[in-house]
Amino acid sequence: MSNISDWVRANIRSLKPYSSARDEYTGKVGLFLDANENSIGSVSDTKNNRYPDPHQSEVKAMISKILDLEEQNIFLGNGSDEAIDLLIRIFCEPKEEEIIVLPPTYGMYKVAADINNVAVTEVPLDENFDLDVDGILKAVKPNTKILFICSPNNPTANMMSPERVEIILQNFAGIVVIDEAYIDFTEKKNMLHAFKLYPKLVILRTFSKAWGMANIRLGMAFGDEELIRFMNNVKPPYNVNGVTQDIALNALKNLDKKDSMLKDIKEGRSVLINKLAPLPLIEKIYPSDANFILVKFWDSAGVFSHLLNHKIIVRDRSKQPGCENCLRITVGTKEENETLINTISELG
Repeated sequence: MSNISDWVRANIRSLKPYSSARDEYTGKVGLFLDANENSIGSVSDTKNNRYPDPHQSEVKAMISKILDLEEQNIFLGNGSDEAIDLLIRIFCEPKEEEIIVLPPTYGMYKVAADINNVAVTEVPLDENFDLDVDGILKAVKPNTKILFICSPNNPTANMMSPERVEIILQNFAGIVVIDEAYIDFTEKKNMLHAFKLYPKLVILRTFSKAWGMANIRLGMAFGDEELIRFMNNVKPPYNVNGVTQDIALNALKNLDKKDSMLKDIKEGRSVLINKLAPLPLIEKIYPSDANFILVKFWDSAGVFSHLLNHKIIVRDRSKQPGCENCLRITVGTKEENETLINTISELG
């Protein structure tokens, strides 16, 4: 097995990361005249005039306890999107190397590659929205560096078969990124600790879904210590602001609230499926391991327009491969779910 550094771009391997003022002095008490901050204060309160911890040490310490991981295996970023972008920049030489994505899937993998001028090979999921293992392995070229797998997948809501994921991990030599943004909404086994067996595996998670904190923009990546070190070397020094860190710390101390929300969302998902499935205008509701459902209508455009007229906004995924006439519907509150069901029922 190749070392991770062998897959990293040469200029990133030799990069000397930026050293911030908070790297040179990590104490919390002192006369801080080193970072050219406004020493008097700020227009909001006396805390926001200081730069945040560039290493998010307190947040990582809490996460490591909850997930039973070492802090050096944790990366925190400005949403999962920052981690996606960093991985492409670290491992893929622009105009020379490429990634593989598996549509229908989360669109930011391709967007981040396009921004970095990295080619994208698409290998569609099979008819059950599962991994086409043969298709993926046949698509691999000498310049293929990263494979992105979303599981549970967006927009199809399903987990990828663990047996197929295992085959990929054993046979693809590059970096495998498994995006587990929706993993808390399923009882199926996650891949969080698998990077200990597969050092070139990266797991992505987020505070946006189960934690209910999309507004604070905090994403997580978990992986081999060397790989995480490269991510920290390339990221901006203060990529996660102090307000976000404070909010995340408070949330991590309140696991009961998260568990309660998860219970309510799973119950709401069951209600949506059970109430919508018998409606004649619905052809199929796909199984869901996420906080949303993918619904195949006979006339998705008509349903979408009807909902929009009632100011109910869902996501039209009908142009995605294999998702013809499909709408993606997020599980709402009990009242929102009832309104959605009643509004769709008006169409017959």
